[in-house]
Amino acid sequence: MNDKKVDVEKLLAKAKKPAKDAMKMHPFFKGKVEVTLKSCVRDFNDFAIWYTPGVAAPCRDIHENPEKVYEHTNKGNFVAVVSDGSRVLGLGDIGPEAGLPVMEGKALLFKYLGGVDAFPICINEHDPDKIVEIVKALEPTFGGINLEDFSQPKCFEILERCRNEMNIPVWHDDQQGTATVTLAGLINALKVVGKKIGDVKIALIGAGAANICISRIIFLAGVDPKKCVMVDSKGILNKSREDLNTDYSKEKWDRCLTTNEAQLSGGIAEAMKGADVVIGLSKPGPGTIKPEWVSSMADDSIVFACANPIPEIWPWEAKEAGARVVSTGRSDFPNQVNNSVGFPAIFRGVLDVWANTITDSMCVAAAESLANSAVKKGISEDYILPTMDDVEAAIEVAVACGMKAMKDGTARRTLTEDELRKSAKEKIERARKLVDVAMREKIIPEYTEE
Repeated sequence: MNDKKVDVEKLLAKAKKPAKDAMKMHPFFKGKVEVTLKSCVRDFNDFAIWYTPGVAAPCRDIHENPEKVYEHTNKGNFVAVVSDGSRVLGLGDIGPEAGLPVMEGKALLFKYLGGVDAFPICINEHDPDKIVEIVKALEPTFGGINLEDFSQPKCFEILERCRNEMNIPVWHDDQQGTATVTLAGLINALKVVGKKIGDVKIALIGAGAANICISRIIFLAGVDPKKCVMVDSKGILNKSREDLNTDYSKEKWDRCLTTNEAQLSGGIAEAMKGADVVIGLSKPGPGTIKPEWVSSMADDSIVFACANPIPEIWPWEAKEAGARVVSTGRSDFPNQVNNSVGFPAIFRGVLDVWANTITDSMCVAAAESLANSAVKKGISEDYILPTMDDVEAAIEVAVACGMKAMKDGTARRTLTEDELRKSAKEKIERARKLVDVAMREKIIPEYTEE
């Protein structure tokens, strides 16, 4: 027990270090993204090409042929990262200014991992109708929208309306990104333990935006809703939960009606008993999920304890209690469920074919691609997902999404699989090279500990 206590103390100390470093490095660099040039400036005469009078020619061409905007401008690689700061990470409603470092960080990941030019747009507005109006007004400039850190239930309405009313991809990473990567991990975890996706009983701990969307995506991928049980802060969702039969909780009420065929009641302990899989996106632990509850699960159980910064149960506790495969949201444990292995590459693919939406079936295609990339390297109890530094995995996800968009008829542009792969490879590698060169040439200044 003493050894375990030392381990926990070391892990907690390690977990606190990024915050300490962030407080030094953010003011040093004064942010994480900037605008730079992608066109040549051979001499000052080129200004007449890039600006007036030469620029009038492509303007007229776009006016006569609106789709030419994708050829004359960078619209096809621009993504807006939009947030009102109402649910920032684990910090809650801290406002748009305080959310800006997170949105800049998202833009950094978009660029470095997907070659996507993303801009943080933090808005001083909380009304869903006005937020939708603002996002829709951005469409002429951007090829895609990433909604980020909106509180529920408005996050559901904003995503649904924007997806239905706009002609560019709109994505909520807290929902679709988490669901995509979780499905990828689930696919491979089930392979490791030798169970079929349609047969397993799943307990979903937490009924926020992430698990609501996860349930929708895994149902599409073959999980039987009747064999699933969802738990919120008041207990298991079932048909007797009339407190959820409201417009405010319509997503939860839908799960009351479509899951839990046995009409179980109680809490987390009752939901986990006999389950093959638990997917936790709830209250940070440790102790939210108890070892004895893991022991009550079926043989060869799978535990996704993905609360941040501390998982609902420590991985070693889950393993000792009988779980064969354990995932968390942290990079210092095996099997990290990290949205960063998904969203940059997904956008890379849909942007390259000028898609007008990201469908749930494209999320499933991305998850299957991620799972296959891990299989190629050899999955095990401690390796079910690619890591964010796996460039080949990112390229393949981009290809899978682009191909699915063309198959589903949501793409404006047709490319072959080889052309998609080449485009993704070039853009992702270019982004990394730009950073490498800028650091080597001290364009990005070197940071050293004082």
